[in-house]
Amino acid sequence: MHALVVAAAASLLMSQAASAQETARPIPAEAFANVPNIQSVSMANDGRMLVALVADPNSDNQRTALATWDLSADDLPQVLSPSVITPSGDRMEFIQASALPAGKVLAVGRQDWTGRLGGCGEGYTSGATSTFVFRQYITDAQHSSFDRAFESVTRSVGISREMQRCLDLVSTSGLVSTLPLEPDVVLISQYNARNASSDYYRMNLRTGETSLHQRIAGRARPDVIDPRDGTVLVQSRTMAEGSDFRIEYLIRNANSGEFELHDEFTTRATDRFNVSIAGRDEQTGLYYVVTDKFSDLAQVYYYDADARTFSDEPILAHPDWSAAGVILGRTPAQFNQLLGFRYLGPRTEVFWIDEEMRAIQDGLDQAFPGLSVNLSSWSDNLDRVLFSVSSGARAPSFYLLTNRQNVHLVGHSRPWLSEYQMREPELVHYSARDGLRIPGILTLPAGWSQSDGPLPTVILPHGGPWARDSVGWDGSGWPQFLASRGYAVLQPQYRGTTGFGRELWLAGDNEWGLAMQDDKDDGAAWLVSEGIADPDRLAIFGYSYGGFAAAAAVVRENSPYQCAISGAPVTDLGRIGQLWSTNRLQRAFQGRTVSGMDPIRHTDRANSPVMLYGGDRDVRTPAFHARNFYNQVRGQVPAQLHIIRDMPHSLPWYPRHHTETLGLIENYLANDCGPGGL
Repeated sequence: MHALVVAAAASLLMSQAASAQETARPIPAEAFANVPNIQSVSMANDGRMLVALVADPNSDNQRTALATWDLSADDLPQVLSPSVITPSGDRMEFIQASALPAGKVLAVGRQDWTGRLGGCGEGYTSGATSTFVFRQYITDAQHSSFDRAFESVTRSVGISREMQRCLDLVSTSGLVSTLPLEPDVVLISQYNARNASSDYYRMNLRTGETSLHQRIAGRARPDVIDPRDGTVLVQSRTMAEGSDFRIEYLIRNANSGEFELHDEFTTRATDRFNVSIAGRDEQTGLYYVVTDKFSDLAQVYYYDADARTFSDEPILAHPDWSAAGVILGRTPAQFNQLLGFRYLGPRTEVFWIDEEMRAIQDGLDQAFPGLSVNLSSWSDNLDRVLFSVSSGARAPSFYLLTNRQNVHLVGHSRPWLSEYQMREPELVHYSARDGLRIPGILTLPAGWSQSDGPLPTVILPHGGPWARDSVGWDGSGWPQFLASRGYAVLQPQYRGTTGFGRELWLAGDNEWGLAMQDDKDDGAAWLVSEGIADPDRLAIFGYSYGGFAAAAAVVRENSPYQCAISGAPVTDLGRIGQLWSTNRLQRAFQGRTVSGMDPIRHTDRANSPVMLYGGDRDVRTPAFHARNFYNQVRGQVPAQLHIIRDMPHSLPWYPRHHTETLGLIENYLANDCGPGGL
């Protein structure tokens, strides 16, 4: 199989990479900002239809469209073309799509909305009135009509007009699971406002008929659903316990059908153990559990619900990386079989234990050397396998493998980037001042070597802060955009970052602007010591929590940076703490860790230039954070404030948002960062 795959893939790859040897030059903002040619790609379970979002052919990559591909023919062309394309509406923009069973398509749209939130959705606690609403639609492969998804069960009787309006604003219904052994049926959930329960319905996609499947009342939520028939196997619930919260798991007794509390899983919010029950082995009845209760890194264990014991040893324990989950078969031939494990390496990786899947992965890895190949879905007999190919210097491309030997191009997301030379990011480590080992992602300009001398450098902390970066493709485009302009870019995985072990994660608690900030500064110092960074040409740029870090740098004594760029920041910790999220469990976990040095309380110490920006439809970190900080520091240091019209907090941004903000970042670093620019 390998030789045939390599030959087929090589011809499809050459058109994307032929010009990669050109001299490195700045990549224009539009190359990262414009709508990708293709994204959000999925394949139907039977392998007969592909669904994706594409760039509207008449929009110059400014708007999205929904597309479907007919894969029913035995012989498919080497380059696949969609059979139907439907552009986004005048106001509602497609932002996600997925293939459903029975030849149906689920499309998610977003449009701006202005009005009183009235206690509904994210942002109501800050009084936000400008946000976005999201709608789900179901259509068929021909896009014959677009109907509100699950509309038949979303309307409730016996509730107030205000509550119904709230339910219209926020997403209260959604797809829970497809049921592989019942090709026409899916499981959907709906919040029942009359009795505050979660109702689960079986929905026949061909007939539209729905029937109540299960009702879960109170604080419980389903954690594991049997893919065979949709039965809830495991529930979890969060219980107040003084100032803390107790997280409990209840497992369905196979004999009685009742849910029983399993104390072996019980933890408290302040313990902050990660526990994920990832599925159940049908033959043995053992559960797969991913947890860091027994080690610094997350590992996978068996759990025997009858004996109420974990396996003595983990069934997957990587020496360097945390486990991320298990892959269970979803096709009839592989149904519920353990196929492999995911783990959080420099990028998310898969270790296949199924021989057929491993053979396919090995063949494609050989066909696309040096790139990350991700198998995303496959048909029952593996005659159709959808996969993507990418790296930190190559935007994703999507392919279809047929009959285990022929590779067909579905589409390159950003083929225009092949005109520009980019360097692969690398995982590095350095020591913080207290000795803690800090990972980082380093992106350098293409063609640079240390003999060329130290570089102007941008420290780019990620948002979250409970998140992490990887060496894979960065959808924001920031690292490669900056590197193409001659900057070294370090993304420090500072304490408080997830995915690198409990020690690093917990070390960030209540250290906002303190030890968490030291880690960024220590990363800059390490780059200087390595001869990579020029100590007189350092800047910090971040977004969301990263925006907080940039604002904190402005008011820290002995800051190493010539300037700071603070995007969508939190600057007032007193106004965010326990209002961290509308999710009660997340507040219990994370809200209590949000404290440290509060930038808004120390603006009298401002000592370096700063540019702040944010969106006027950002309800997660509303623009008042940036505006208030700007108003307090502008009399002491050179300061800029830019409020971006109609911009939300998170991707996807409209191309004009991304183009505008990338332009602001480029111009500020070049002209206003310290004396004479960076």
